[in-house]
Amino acid sequence: MSRLTDGTVRIALTRDVSPAIVACELTHLERVPIDVERARAEHAAYERALAAEGCMVRRVRSAPNQADAVFVEDTAVVLDELAVITRPGAASRRRETIAVAEALRELRPISRIRAPGTLDGGDVLLVGRRIYVGVGARTNEAGVEQLRALTEPHGYVLRSVRFTGCLHLKSAVTLVGDGLLLVNPEWVEPTVFDGERTLAIDSTEPFAANALLVGERVVLHGEQFQRTRQILESAGVRVVPVPAAELAKAEGGVTCCSILVS
Repeated sequence: MSRLTDGTVRIALTRDVSPAIVACELTHLERVPIDVERARAEHAAYERALAAEGCMVRRVRSAPNQADAVFVEDTAVVLDELAVITRPGAASRRRETIAVAEALRELRPISRIRAPGTLDGGDVLLVGRRIYVGVGARTNEAGVEQLRALTEPHGYVLRSVRFTGCLHLKSAVTLVGDGLLLVNPEWVEPTVFDGERTLAIDSTEPFAANALLVGERVVLHGEQFQRTRQILESAGVRVVPVPAAELAKAEGGVTCCSILVS
């Protein structure tokens, strides 16, 4: 069993790749063929990388008819005090939350986003006690306000953020260290994260801002983003490259495929 230094268990909830992923929701990319077996191989490598970094990988039950189910991050926002089950902006994805709520119920008290609010977990960036929420194609202001009402009593400060050019906020910015954000400045204005340090991606790799911080000092990052990896490593970040090109055809990234719970 994998444990953090304080003795608690780190769990990574994942969900397998559905054969229906070929019919996934798309917003910013043109549809191209997805090799399901290759996507599954990428996902297995991703799970192995999580386990190697000290996570107990726990799969949510399969959903073979839910095309985007592998992108489990969008279904919940997990904080120390509670888990917020989202209401995804794409109606086709709302059934995904049922099994995720079942998996989280034993780990956290459960709250929910209700209609007319919509919220995707990929739009929620947690930095300490600050929560940045992207408002875009999948998350609306009603969802933001519901999340604010649920989290402010626990001492969180929430700020809504506008971004362009990508599906979710965490395609444009992610946390890669203690107060250090990896940013695509073409998609989100770095100055909105005042008080945080920012590191710009290589401009030739627009999707490279999506990185998954595991623990305090290690990030999983798409292996195709070699130039941005060099930028991260030069800043003292330890990078674990993982294959992610096939899942990227479904507008997925490394944060999308897990929910980390400590």
